[in-house]
Amino acid sequence: MDFGLTEEHLMIRDAARDFARTELLPGVIERDTHQKFPTEQVKKMGELGFLGMMADPQYGGGGMDTISYVLVMEELSKIDASASVIVSVNNSLVCWGLDTYGTDAQKEKYLTKLTTGESIGAFCLSEPEAGSDATSQKTTAIDKGDHYVLNGTKNWITNGGSADFYLVIAQTDKEKKHKGINAFIVEKNWDGFEVGVKEDKLGIRGSDTHSLIFNDVKVPKENRIGEDGFGFKFAMKTLSGGRIGIAAQALGIASGAYELARDYSKVRKAFGTEICNHQAIAFKLADMHTNITAARHMVMKSAWDKDQGRNYDMSGAMAKLYASQVAMDVTVEAVQVHGGNGYVKEYHVERLMRDAKITQIYEGTSEIQKIVISRGLLKD
Repeated sequence: MDFGLTEEHLMIRDAARDFARTELLPGVIERDTHQKFPTEQVKKMGELGFLGMMADPQYGGGGMDTISYVLVMEELSKIDASASVIVSVNNSLVCWGLDTYGTDAQKEKYLTKLTTGESIGAFCLSEPEAGSDATSQKTTAIDKGDHYVLNGTKNWITNGGSADFYLVIAQTDKEKKHKGINAFIVEKNWDGFEVGVKEDKLGIRGSDTHSLIFNDVKVPKENRIGEDGFGFKFAMKTLSGGRIGIAAQALGIASGAYELARDYSKVRKAFGTEICNHQAIAFKLADMHTNITAARHMVMKSAWDKDQGRNYDMSGAMAKLYASQVAMDVTVEAVQVHGGNGYVKEYHVERLMRDAKITQIYEGTSEIQKIVISRGLLKD
């Protein structure tokens, strides 16, 4: 077992760390307070290659491995989880899905713009009655010969108002149930497509989350991804990799909160000494660091499985389940270490605590991860 990172990995990690500290940290509290999308920062992330890291270089991607991607996700998430989820969706769900299952024409038209940050993507699966139950798609795509007519509503869509291209999952044949689901590439400016109200969220408030409405949107046949009925499998395969990205986000949130708590404990004094010298605080730091280290190993293992071509359904689900719980536990303790200051925005830990919760919900709730894991365990 080799737990070391290559020189290339270290360079990528350090570049992401430097970007997070110099570009994301200034203004992060303001963006959170006012729900401001990090437009300029996203543009710069595109220029640095953070938005298409694993995609084929032929289409503007970085051709990097999954380990490089999770290293970047962790560093960005330490500072700004709203920015990192944009990276996660664009890389894991949109670019990876198109790069893996799209046609050459689809890649040339869409992927080349998504990998460079010229355009942003969104992944549209969740609905008012089809969140965790992805088989219950109410959005329909009726086959009209040379095109489909799309109708329905999608909820809680990251990059919903800022994306240019949307991967939309819809039901084409209800009789076939999950085998009658398809995935489509939809452009923002098409007639009948409408961006709904922006959600006022607990955390990741700089992220752009909207409902989307489709009213008789005409989708060309060439914009269907894969063969007829491939949509559900496409969504599940894409989400399996997406969970690794969210696990890395949760890891980063926990790491960022821990580092703030550790540094604060070295300067804050109580009862005549720095609070890190009190066993109550020292033991909190020990537990936080231990759990973060365990989560990091799980995240890296799932990324390694993916890079090795191994099945990563279970390892990705376990990484997300555990890392998201660690993010919640560590951020709560980080606020506690800061005492009253932890409740104040300028110390950042209260924001990280709010950001942590979503990692237990999106791209499959913790309960869904347990279903994935238990099914894997009980396979013959």
